[in-house]
Amino acid sequence: MDFSAVLADAIRSGIGPIAAVFAIAAMGLNLHFGYTGLLNFGQVGFMLVGGYGLAITVVTWGGSMWLGILVGLASALVLALLLGLPTLRLRADYLAIATIAAGETLRIFYRSGWAEPTTGGVFGLQRFAGDFYALNPMPPGRYGLWEVRFGARDLWVMLVGWTLVLVIGLLLALLVHSPWGRVIRSVREDETAVRSLGKNVYAYKMQSLVIGGLLGAVAGMLQAIQVQSVNPDSFDPAVTFFLYTLLVLGGAGRILGPVVGSVLFWFVLTFVDSALRQAIGAGIVPSDVISTSEVGAVRFALVGLALILLVAFRPQGILGSRKEMLLGDR
Repeated sequence: MDFSAVLADAIRSGIGPIAAVFAIAAMGLNLHFGYTGLLNFGQVGFMLVGGYGLAITVVTWGGSMWLGILVGLASALVLALLLGLPTLRLRADYLAIATIAAGETLRIFYRSGWAEPTTGGVFGLQRFAGDFYALNPMPPGRYGLWEVRFGARDLWVMLVGWTLVLVIGLLLALLVHSPWGRVIRSVREDETAVRSLGKNVYAYKMQSLVIGGLLGAVAGMLQAIQVQSVNPDSFDPAVTFFLYTLLVLGGAGRILGPVVGSVLFWFVLTFVDSALRQAIGAGIVPSDVISTSEVGAVRFALVGLALILLVAFRPQGILGSRKEMLLGDR
């Protein structure tokens, strides 16, 4: 086995564009769940409307990419309002049901034959981020250290992505430590007490849902730009549960929790994937026990096992506080 190749693959994944995308989406989910206590099981729906808002504007309507970004953000705003208006006055369970149903309904709608002239149907839409890559200051080539190298295009997306993570993290830190942030954390703990103090709990929940949804749309657009493609089946419900896994891993209710969780999640996931493939290729793991075609399913099973163990033994995650955040009490 080539352990250096396995380690290089894991590092590339842990610091690469996909980790930045998931970190941004999880930061929005952290605002929903970690700070406000909203059970949003459909963050992938916000990613979907963000990515498709960008792609449809450019490919189908012939607009600019910058207009597409505005359309993606506006789509996430509308989705948040449609989900929040009928559910946020009710128990958290209703928001959970509405969001997971909305995410799956959107996926099926966008891949339908009826929507194909606009969305591309099952084939999706491609090649709409030329304006973004035109800004790339790096000439073609590969950059990095040791075996951890990135192409100029991926490195450009990675730099923009992690810059967005930094900026969003700073803004969220200011927001959650403001009077507004103290109110939403109080809503998480006991919304009845907050309501008794004259605060409009419904309005605060809606504001949190909108802001977190916009972050999900930003992540969806960055993912679409990175692969120059959107496809409805890339936005299945499993994405949201990956986001919860890395959020719990890093620590919900902490600004850096989603960032640390995303880096570790993709590092470990890719390490396991690459190590298993190397082991099968070297004959260490017999192919009749695990074949290369089954490696993907095995690593996803390990994700589920990791989430169970985290919730059972360390629900606060790496950076979280057990006294402040007990998932069992949610």
